[in-house]
Amino acid sequence: MPGIGSVRRVKVIEGETLLLFLVLLVGVTLILAILIKAALERVGVPPLVGYLLLGMVMGLINSLVHFLTPSVREVYAFLAELGIISLLFRVGLESNLAGLIRQLPHASFILLGNLSFSGILGFLAASKLLQLELIPSLFISIALMATSVGISVSVWQEAKALNTDNGELLIDIAEMDDIAAIALMSLFFAMIPVLNGEVEANIVPVFLQTIVPFLLKVAIFGTLCLIMFRYLERPLTRWFERLEPAPDPMLMVAGTAFIIAALAGLMGFSVAVGAFFAGLVFCRDPDAVNFDASFGTLYEFFVPFFFIHIGLQLEIASFATSLNLVIVLLIVAVLGKIIGTGLPAIVTTGKASALLLSISMIPRAEIAMVIMERGRQLGNWAVSTQIFTSMILVSAITCIVSPLLLRPLLQKSVL
Repeated sequence: MPGIGSVRRVKVIEGETLLLFLVLLVGVTLILAILIKAALERVGVPPLVGYLLLGMVMGLINSLVHFLTPSVREVYAFLAELGIISLLFRVGLESNLAGLIRQLPHASFILLGNLSFSGILGFLAASKLLQLELIPSLFISIALMATSVGISVSVWQEAKALNTDNGELLIDIAEMDDIAAIALMSLFFAMIPVLNGEVEANIVPVFLQTIVPFLLKVAIFGTLCLIMFRYLERPLTRWFERLEPAPDPMLMVAGTAFIIAALAGLMGFSVAVGAFFAGLVFCRDPDAVNFDASFGTLYEFFVPFFFIHIGLQLEIASFATSLNLVIVLLIVAVLGKIIGTGLPAIVTTGKASALLLSISMIPRAEIAMVIMERGRQLGNWAVSTQIFTSMILVSAITCIVSPLLLRPLLQKSVL
């Protein structure tokens, strides 16, 4: 019978082996992600599609050799969480908050149609046509509101059309509906206990137990971010720059973003929301452009793990049962943006510009996937395997199809 010392040595060896295996696996994953990105960018396909496929392939291999132990999955989940923070921090960092406020009167008409039609159509299709419960229908509705501006922006940049009036309007509308989707996601998560019947659904208890605490936390967190935005961000950034040369200031900013995201999580918000607000804190500084460029390395390191982790959660067996959902939700995703953006845009910009803007708004990626992934964490009662798989497939399809439609239209149009 082995002694206690022998047992301890075996456990140490097993721990070291697991650590080495994790290092090897993460290294291989990073290299594959870089190769996938390089290959897909050459053919005009968004890299996130490849990352999702990589996660799915890893899941298939795991069904044969079972290398994704609970410890490995925990590490990938942690890296995915850092990926969410990096993703939303960059969305906030690239937002021109002052410019969005100036453009609000001009873009609000299109924004209102875009959000309301996409959300309402998504909710009605999920609840009435697909006969889904209230909470899954709301998850789908909110996820379908958000647009992945990065997918279409790359096509507009390629056509040298991003600096036109239509290009600037596209960025403004897409950023605004991302902000609105994030805000609705936060409010929705606060309301889930009520909507799920965990709290008495009379108006007074709802208001007192849900809305008031949520608004109070929003006020506190928003005030802290506003104070940092107006009084602390610039001195803090300058201090970072004086302390050490690049890239250390960027690392200090990234560390600050992680802290803000964690505080948001501790206050009951999503870390994604905290990361987004952290980006907004630094977005007004002209030096943020340099930070954004430097942050690209961290971004490229962590963000693929978010999409790979989503791919790992997809179950191939659910594809067949999800086909009807995919078809319905894909039609809704396309029509929601084509009609919701196109009709108001015709009034303000004309038919040709309206068509370009509406097709550019079709892709759903980062924010939509964050929303669905957060719902999946709650369990099948919130987002089932079939719903999760369907929405991820819809996101991937819209990200592939929209550039294919948009590229020839931009080349032919005189902007």
